[in-house]
Amino acid sequence: MSGTYLGMPAFPAAAHEAVRDRTLRGNLRHATHTIRAKRAKAVAEVSDWAALREAGRQIKDHTLRHLDRYLLQLEESVTAAGGVVHWAADADEANRIVAELVRATGESEVVKVKSMATQEIGLNEALEAEGIRAYETDLAELIVQLGKDRPSHILVPAIHRNRGEIRDIFRSEMAEWGRPAPEGLTDTPAELAEAARLHLREKFLRAKVGISGANFLVAETGTLVVVESEGNGRMCVTLPETLISVVGIEKIVPTWRDLEVFLQTLPRSSTAERMNPYTSTWTGTTDEDGPKTFHLVLLDNGRADTLADQVGRQALRCIRCSACLNVCPVYERAGGHAYGSVYPGPIGAILSPQLRGTQSEIDASLPYASSLCGACYEVCPVAIDIPEVLVHLRERVVQGGPVTRGGNKVVLRPAKGHAAERAAMRAARWTFGHPGALRTGQRLASRSRRFLPRTLPGPGRAWSASRDLPQVPAEPFRDWWQRTRGGKDGGDGK
Repeated sequence: MSGTYLGMPAFPAAAHEAVRDRTLRGNLRHATHTIRAKRAKAVAEVSDWAALREAGRQIKDHTLRHLDRYLLQLEESVTAAGGVVHWAADADEANRIVAELVRATGESEVVKVKSMATQEIGLNEALEAEGIRAYETDLAELIVQLGKDRPSHILVPAIHRNRGEIRDIFRSEMAEWGRPAPEGLTDTPAELAEAARLHLREKFLRAKVGISGANFLVAETGTLVVVESEGNGRMCVTLPETLISVVGIEKIVPTWRDLEVFLQTLPRSSTAERMNPYTSTWTGTTDEDGPKTFHLVLLDNGRADTLADQVGRQALRCIRCSACLNVCPVYERAGGHAYGSVYPGPIGAILSPQLRGTQSEIDASLPYASSLCGACYEVCPVAIDIPEVLVHLRERVVQGGPVTRGGNKVVLRPAKGHAAERAAMRAARWTFGHPGALRTGQRLASRSRRFLPRTLPGPGRAWSASRDLPQVPAEPFRDWWQRTRGGKDGGDGK
């Protein structure tokens, strides 16, 4: 990835500041609980939801196992349909390709569909450095852009803002970017939406270049798919003369039949709708309709390295529905900015450290940004076992070991600050490998249990301040078994 947000501290420090912001916590609580309840209702309508979820998992796993084949098939299909395919190994290469394509048109403005991939690579900033201004057209992304802010949610980037804050942003910033906000603008949703519509309409009608991502790529036909709720995406992929789509290589599905599964699960898991109001598909170019020139930039940027990890690769199944964010107790309290990445919440805690590596302080802290409650796994429409990957990445941070970076095998050194944890795990491994020592330790703990503290000393105090230490039983299980059953069945208690 292009790196963390400039100046961002590690997650614990960022979250510590975020939880003190009562307005932020109120906004997050209201929004996530509302979306969560609507999603649960929409999913309950589907009698075969579990089967759809399993089908989605299997389709994604199959595609990832044969990604090389499907990528080549996709390239052939897009090229045959009149499109041009570009391959970008990292963010810098992707930004360079897009900037050159825009400059070749002679334009200095582009309109954009909401795209996580372009946020990931910092495309807007890269285009600005080349003298090209990118206009976000999704309502929430527009709010973030006008407010000189950062997105904090995958689906609702401005979830941390309330209506009053949005009104103030529109009043003060819209004129700088184009048509100003109407006089006397209030914070009613209808007026805010109308102000955005009028502001953006001029840009849609003037723009010659559109930039998008894609929710899915269909390998058999070279078709790209964008699902959205506002119609801005439809405007961006049909009105401009040139369309440039930047898409991660993991977004492929083999066939249209496979796509049908995700067009059922994605809307319900994201916007709690039976289907998205706008599902736009395009295949290459045509003389009768749409852009005359189409470019597809296929983005790696750490995805191939993630694919090499047998446990961590399941993060690449993600269809960006954001359901895991809306049920996560950590995200609800800390907000998205604390994650220091365009991918916040539980999925960001496992995706960002794999795309960027765990060398930085913030990426090393992200696998710990979870209570491991498992709610994220329960709602994931492609059954990503996020807690499993979190534990896997914690092991990588603490122990180091072999990983793939830039296509090469490297050995990571253990992260600083985890010496005590490593020592404790080594001691536990030795103890569990020596039954006699384990038995002696258990008996000693049982006989001295009245003297054991109820809270942990030193750094452990932070852990036990919000948790009860488990009570030590009066006798170890081995002794209990020997006393109650050992003599009856001939067991020796070992």
